[in-house]
Amino acid sequence: MDFSKHPLRIFFSYYKPHIGLFIADMICAFFMAAIDVAFPMFTRYALNTLIPNHELKTFFTLVAILLAGFCLHKGCNFFVAYWGHVFGNRVEQDMRRDVFDHLEKLPFSFYDTNRTGKIMARATTDLFEITELAHHGPEDFSIAVLNLLGAFIMMLHIRWELAVIVVVVLPVMIAIGIVSRHNLMQASTKVKETTAEVNAGLESSISGIRVTKGFANEDFERKRFDVYNKQYSAAKQLRFRCMASFFSNIEFCNNLLSLVVLAAGGYFIMKGKMNLPDLVAANLFVAAFRAPIGKFNFLVEQFTTGMAGFNRFLEIMRTEPEPTDAPDAVEILSARGNISFKNVDFSYTADFPVLHDVNLDIHSGEKFALVGASGGGKTTICNLIPRFYEITGGSISLDGIDIRSIKKRSLRTQIGIVQQDVFLFAGTIRENIAYGKPGATDEEIELAARRAEIHDDIMKMPNGYDSVVGERGIKLSGGQKQRVSIARCFLKNPPILILDEATSALDTTTEIKIQQSFDELSKGRTTLVIAHRLSTIKNADKIAVVNDHGIVEIGTHDELMAKHGEYYRLQSAQQE
Repeated sequence: MDFSKHPLRIFFSYYKPHIGLFIADMICAFFMAAIDVAFPMFTRYALNTLIPNHELKTFFTLVAILLAGFCLHKGCNFFVAYWGHVFGNRVEQDMRRDVFDHLEKLPFSFYDTNRTGKIMARATTDLFEITELAHHGPEDFSIAVLNLLGAFIMMLHIRWELAVIVVVVLPVMIAIGIVSRHNLMQASTKVKETTAEVNAGLESSISGIRVTKGFANEDFERKRFDVYNKQYSAAKQLRFRCMASFFSNIEFCNNLLSLVVLAAGGYFIMKGKMNLPDLVAANLFVAAFRAPIGKFNFLVEQFTTGMAGFNRFLEIMRTEPEPTDAPDAVEILSARGNISFKNVDFSYTADFPVLHDVNLDIHSGEKFALVGASGGGKTTICNLIPRFYEITGGSISLDGIDIRSIKKRSLRTQIGIVQQDVFLFAGTIRENIAYGKPGATDEEIELAARRAEIHDDIMKMPNGYDSVVGERGIKLSGGQKQRVSIARCFLKNPPILILDEATSALDTTTEIKIQQSFDELSKGRTTLVIAHRLSTIKNADKIAVVNDHGIVEIGTHDELMAKHGEYYRLQSAQQE
């Protein structure tokens, strides 16, 4: 879908998959409007002709017809109330599906600069009002227009002067709605923004609850959340004020319209130009006018809240996704693992360069270590290989093929990553290991767990592989979480492995066990290791020292120690 189009064109494009249900909803709305307009005319006819002439048979036939009409009105009303909302819900569901699909395509840089709670608000609360707008918007508009036109034509037939009075008052009421709509839209947008702030603050506080309790900072968190909460309440209060002003003005115009029609009608009766049944019918038509005006007012409110959420939805959908694969991009089924950096430059922003003129050659099956001070660019180098970020200069190749010429999905299936901060989904151990290969058999999952030396720990748990790990794996120890992530990589079985400070947060005993798992996992694979504890990478085939100036040294442990350079100083500092 082209999200550069006008917002309303995009909005109505979501109707297409459900057009049959929408048409049925509009047909029911048409019948409801027709019955609403017909009742005053039937009333006028009965008062003017049937009742004075005592035409009982015709009168009760008319009553029976009206009863049948009201039964049809009830059925249509039920259809609109139920299936109309189902239609709106399906539109909302499609939008939520698209926003989640788009979130999956957005680059790492988007998540670097946007808080999780705010992103969640775009996919949930911002779309709540879409259901009502998608359903009631066209329906209320159509019913209101049909009622207004029908009532105006009938009133012309009764007394054209009354119709003129209504036509004069209506533009004033519409003008009030237009003027108020702008303020209401701004207030609704502010509510959406502060809702996202509340969600973000809540998500941050809940995620960090253990840190909060550890520092006994509950009062600080309450005060911080109270600021978000009060901002949200203030935004809603502003919206309520705009809404109250809007509806009170419209209600005054409605009452004024009834009063003017009553005064004019009374004048015409006293002058002998109009009879009482016509005035009764005219007042019924005024009521018929008031109903669509009420629908217009309600539509304005729905439109402001719904479109405020929809515009925030469009902000996400118009965010540039990751660069798409080149038209001639190739698939690789099994990489050998030869990786080459040629004059690579990278910066997160134009004024914040991270890497400059990086040159590396990593051979198939080689264990290649990256060491150096924090912030030097070691993790960035590794993140460039699976194209989590796009280089700004030079080239990176895999087995002689520029990685920009390889389909991203194909490239990433060749790479397994184990990080220091292991992320486990809030499910079972089985589900978390199987994430490395969706659809894996129980035997494959168990074999991967055995190779990661976590099987025995799992079997000691109450439910074995079906034990729930808790949010972010909170029910497992650091070493257990790390070995689950290693089992995940064993199951994926990639030819290239990236170990990003994967043991730096573990105690020495656990690190030795995990290191044995890594040694098993690294056999026959090209392995990049980022390490702060230099003792863990002494046996690496090559070691590159990275600092703010780029790659300053490359060699084996013995070669670099003999140079007495940067690596030698790092080793000496750690030994001391």
